[in-house]
Amino acid sequence: MNPSSEDFAQIRREIEGIDRDLLELLKSRMAIVEQIAEAKLEKAVPFRDGPREERVLQRVRQLAVEMGLDAHRIERLYRDILDMSVARQQAYLTTRDSAPLRIAYQGVEGAYSHLAAQKRYAGRVGGALLTGLPSFRQVFEAVRDGQVDLALLPIENTTAGSINETYDLLAEGGCSITAEVVSRIDHCLLVVPGTRLEDLRTVVSHPQALRQCERFLHGLTHVQTQVEYDTAGSARKVKEAGDPTFAAIASESAAALHGLEILVHGIQDQSGNFTRFVEVAREAVPCAPGSACKTSLLLVLAQSRPGALGELLQEFSRRGLNLTKLESRPLPEAPWRYRFYLDVEGHQDSAEMRDALVGIDHCVEDLKVLGSYPRAERP
Repeated sequence: MNPSSEDFAQIRREIEGIDRDLLELLKSRMAIVEQIAEAKLEKAVPFRDGPREERVLQRVRQLAVEMGLDAHRIERLYRDILDMSVARQQAYLTTRDSAPLRIAYQGVEGAYSHLAAQKRYAGRVGGALLTGLPSFRQVFEAVRDGQVDLALLPIENTTAGSINETYDLLAEGGCSITAEVVSRIDHCLLVVPGTRLEDLRTVVSHPQALRQCERFLHGLTHVQTQVEYDTAGSARKVKEAGDPTFAAIASESAAALHGLEILVHGIQDQSGNFTRFVEVAREAVPCAPGSACKTSLLLVLAQSRPGALGELLQEFSRRGLNLTKLESRPLPEAPWRYRFYLDVEGHQDSAEMRDALVGIDHCVEDLKVLGSYPRAERP
């Protein structure tokens, strides 16, 4: 039977009522999203959570099937809702009395850089907005271009040594070191649940992580390694592949985040495996009065002065200044010449440091202070 005009109008009114209910529910969801945004700022968690979004989509697809709805269209709808939710979180920032600190790190959530940033900035008054970027250069340029306030970059590891890319980026200028953070690094071998060690054929991770686990990997004669741009991204890749011949070296947090099984704990070559991170900003930040400081220098020795490096070291030694690091890197435009990075205990404005910098002037062609900052406690 065909509905009458009155019945048809009533059906439309019912649909309009359901539409209003849907919008009210969406409004309620957006209000909760703002609460989530505040919690994320407090805990220094990125707004965009890819694994969480995938779990939401998987759940709604399943519910759509159970309810007899088109799962593909429901997924498309929810992708829009998730985008709307992230946009609402971003908009929420403009309504707060205090703006959160914007911090960039290399990698994705669960990467060691992310964990170090989360530990350092969680609980900050005003909150902290973390953003993961694919490469060190993108992180550095985000600070230099003013897209973020700070960045945390790894600069050396107690097992694998210096991270040269960070040194080379600092040489380009435009940023100062404002702090250092030292984090313990415990590497785990992550696999899809049920995988056995003898099943593995490929282990993927960041090149630094692979170097830090060389001894363990050398014992896996049936396995080849594959480089990925970060550790947590490697874990995500293993999860997406669902391949029992595929494993990642990453953190315990990355395993939990991606639902992977930890096949072996603590596979790094050295049990005391630590990474030093430097915090960089466009402008230098004063050290707190009374704090133990460190100064990082970048210099090129005078080419026409034999023994310049020895003279330079003596200038620091005579003033009781302790060098904690001396690193050389090639000068790209001058074959077989090098720039040197020095870490010196003391502040650049102390009398001893000022005298030392004047004293080494005849030994160098170029000298740049990369920053004076609070010295991290030794682990």
